[in-house]
Amino acid sequence: MKKGILAFLWILIIFFSYKIYDSINGPIEFNETKNKRYADVIRRLKIIRKAQIAHKDVRGVFSNNFDSLVKFIDEGIFTLVEKRDSSYLEYDRVYRIDMLREIIVIDTLGTVNVKDSLFKENEEYKRMAFIPVKGVEDSVFKIKSTIIDKNGYKVPVFEVKVAKNIVLFDQNKDLLKQENETISVDGVNGPDLILGSLSNVSTNGNWPTIFDATN
Repeated sequence: MKKGILAFLWILIIFFSYKIYDSINGPIEFNETKNKRYADVIRRLKIIRKAQIAHKDVRGVFSNNFDSLVKFIDEGIFTLVEKRDSSYLEYDRVYRIDMLREIIVIDTLGTVNVKDSLFKENEEYKRMAFIPVKGVEDSVFKIKSTIIDKNGYKVPVFEVKVAKNIVLFDQNKDLLKQENETISVDGVNGPDLILGSLSNVSTNGNWPTIFDATN
């Protein structure tokens, strides 16, 4: 009987010790995993941003799918131009004198491949649609682009996002629920990691600057 009671007590001690350890160490391990995966995802989002900005510079709009964006990187061409101020004298019929006119002269210097300009030998852009997290590496970012009206001007915008539930798919559900409800200046607010916006003119992400220092 005594041996049975002692064995039961040892089981209780081990159980509660584990619970105490897990309550302390669990959030620490969660945050370490979260920060590592967020950094990897944000690095890939920055590749997408670089590609999207180039796409808009060349074609005037953002891409709304990754296949066309990758194809643009492979085949796109930048036209290199030089802008310089110039001036000349022109006779003014009203004042009857020569008046100085200022203009901007644009010279075409040549062309360069988008891929060579942005990525050189780095081929990671070919995988930019996919989430860089082991276990969900076949999942893709959601991408969308549109044109919005801003003070009477038609402006191209885009948004790329992925749910935290996908990035942290194998983590503690209670801690993940808390993370999805984050509202903090040093955290990623809301349930998604987001690049750009479909309602505002922005190519920024919703992550804090600490992740920019590590990417």
